[in-house]
Amino acid sequence: MYLNLRRNGDTLEAEIAGSWRGIDMPAIDTELAAVSFADAGTLRVQVPPSVPLDLAGAWRLREWLKSAEQAGLNVEFAGAEPGQIELIESTLAGKVRAAPASSSEPAFEPVSALGKQVTRRLQSVLMALDFLGHTTVTWLRSCTSWRRLRPASITRHVYETGLTAIPIASLIAFLITVIIAYIAAQYMRTYGAEIYVVDLITISVLRELAVLLTAIIVAGRSGSAFAAEIGAMKLNEEVDALHAIGVDPHEVLVVPRVIGLVIAMPLLTVVADLVGLTGGALLCHWLLDMPLVLFIERAQDSIAPTTFWVGVIKAPVFALLIALTGTYRGLQVRDSSRELGRLTTNAVVQSIFLVLFADALFAVAFWLLDI
Repeated sequence: MYLNLRRNGDTLEAEIAGSWRGIDMPAIDTELAAVSFADAGTLRVQVPPSVPLDLAGAWRLREWLKSAEQAGLNVEFAGAEPGQIELIESTLAGKVRAAPASSSEPAFEPVSALGKQVTRRLQSVLMALDFLGHTTVTWLRSCTSWRRLRPASITRHVYETGLTAIPIASLIAFLITVIIAYIAAQYMRTYGAEIYVVDLITISVLRELAVLLTAIIVAGRSGSAFAAEIGAMKLNEEVDALHAIGVDPHEVLVVPRVIGLVIAMPLLTVVADLVGLTGGALLCHWLLDMPLVLFIERAQDSIAPTTFWVGVIKAPVFALLIALTGTYRGLQVRDSSRELGRLTTNAVVQSIFLVLFADALFAVAFWLLDI
């Protein structure tokens, strides 16, 4: 079913349904050929935003509307005219969108400037909420079909954001843990409390350091890559091409990256946990002459059953914030490479800020829950 028809007096109401793509043209042509315009004075067409409509489908819909006009019907849209049909009409008419005329900057007015800033910030919040809602709906829709979930793309992003990040994440976790263990050992040895260095290393690494350092590294590495990749596609009009062929860019560009990073981040956190504890054990053995067996036994005694899971639970939340921020800023790129660089920088800075803010909220929540 590609067309839902109903009569309202002399008005023929047609709602587009199904998928209007090039591969569906034979079935669409058969259904359109069976439509009769007899006893109708107006044809009101509704094209829901959820209907996949590529250029071939838009062209066929335009031809059908033209045939209705030739039959004497008044054609109108219930809602906005699809952008694909507008593109076809403007292309056939040879219209070129004129660049906006430059205007001189008005004199600085504090109240006006404040109002513009408030309006701009409010619009930014609404755009971010719209992006979040669109991404959520697209993900739920993709979950209904394994093909639309794009497992090949998800696997590639897990590899690029997870496996290739293991060396740098491991190195940072090792070095930071060694530095903290060294400083703690210097002070603890003064009071004869060297054994508590193990407690400090184990709890700090499992609860905070491993997941937080990994998230910051991923924000600078993968968050910037997401913004730059999608931003470059915007500059090359590849995202507009996806719209033209009836493909939702969120389904192709956003959802696989988000899912891939959400899968990869906990795995990176576990690797950072292991490497960090290994670095602490090696330093204790080298600086405090502590046997590795004693370090392992003390580490097991110092942690609670929830210590490991506290860090792991944070990982997918941090990954979600990083991936959404990077893809959102990438889709905002317009006009120039300078804008691409600015938004890529914004993606990294905002990702790190959101990660730290979320970590603070987790700390308060775990304190209230006595975890």
